[in-house]
Amino acid sequence: MAEIDSDKATLTLNAEDSGKIEILAAEGDTVKIGQVVVKIDNSFKPEAKAAAPKKEEAKVETKKEEKKEVAVAAPVEKAAATYASGTPSVAASKIMSENGVKSSQINGSGKDGRITKQDVLAALSNGLPNAQEVLANSWKGGRDKDRQKISALRKTVAKRLVAVKNETAMLTTFNEVDMSGIYAIRAKYKDKFKEVYGTNIGFMSFFTKAVCEALYHYPAVNGMIDGEELVYNKYCDIGIAVSAPKGLMVPVLRNAELMSLAQIESGIKDLAIKARDGKLTIPEMEGGTFTITNGGVFGSMMSTPIINPPQSAILGMHNVVDRPMAVNGKVEIRPMMYVALSYDHRIIDGRESVGFLVKVKEMLENPTRILFGGKNPEEVLLGL
Repeated sequence: MAEIDSDKATLTLNAEDSGKIEILAAEGDTVKIGQVVVKIDNSFKPEAKAAAPKKEEAKVETKKEEKKEVAVAAPVEKAAATYASGTPSVAASKIMSENGVKSSQINGSGKDGRITKQDVLAALSNGLPNAQEVLANSWKGGRDKDRQKISALRKTVAKRLVAVKNETAMLTTFNEVDMSGIYAIRAKYKDKFKEVYGTNIGFMSFFTKAVCEALYHYPAVNGMIDGEELVYNKYCDIGIAVSAPKGLMVPVLRNAELMSLAQIESGIKDLAIKARDGKLTIPEMEGGTFTITNGGVFGSMMSTPIINPPQSAILGMHNVVDRPMAVNGKVEIRPMMYVALSYDHRIIDGRESVGFLVKVKEMLENPTRILFGGKNPEEVLLGL
């Protein structure tokens, strides 16, 4: 019957019974928890529908209609051969195509409103803009304004972001990642991966696994401040920032440290679809011990992401760009990505923040490390 915007999600209000409804709250009203917004009178009986025509009568009517269609078919076919209003002639159509002019921009002076060659030439001589000029000039020069009420979700986001800036000692550290290793794995196994699991293999699953492993080595990054206590989480509930029609949503993958790459990809896909369709529930966005946000999908080169409270850190991914890099004394073109870690300096020291980001970098540049606790397979074999 309606949608309710809370400070975290959009909730659907469904009818619990059939009947006549009485709306008690207008669109855009702010209502309290427990307030009645709609009443349903289930004693109301709908009006009886008109009896359907008998089959014989229906057949007769159908036959009559068929005869009518046959009778008028010839005139319609004949009319199609005439020029409708706004239809250009062959010569006019050629000139319009060459100059990017639409029929709607010209008034035809020919028979039945037909656009002639002279009409097009006259319009062009009077300074009719071509298609490129029209596309380049989106502003119409008006002085109108559009005022809209701030949604409950946007209000909450604004309050939380301001609170983070005012209540935390937020700093950001940067690094860069050579994505060649991940690119090679994706190129080699993407078709088979999709065939087996029914989903594509993206960057986010690699980053999620690398983050989980790095959080194990640097538990402070996975912690938070609760009053006078420091809480260190022994699990990884990773929030994945996704773009939704009503704003940025951060659904959570529970126990991501136990998931495979396929499970992570599938989980992110399901949550993104729910966010797009406005079906995310509040429990799916509550909690979370660490957040990953990917501004690279929008072309972001570098940014400083803001912490998602009460968490203490957030990792920002960015656009992948081919850049010349010095590799073993030689210049090579490599796909590089800048990564940023914003963290609360009250709980995370500089050594831990930098070490965490370096650990993430190491595992992304050598993806097999993810399987061996951040170590090279040779180190595990030698017991080092």
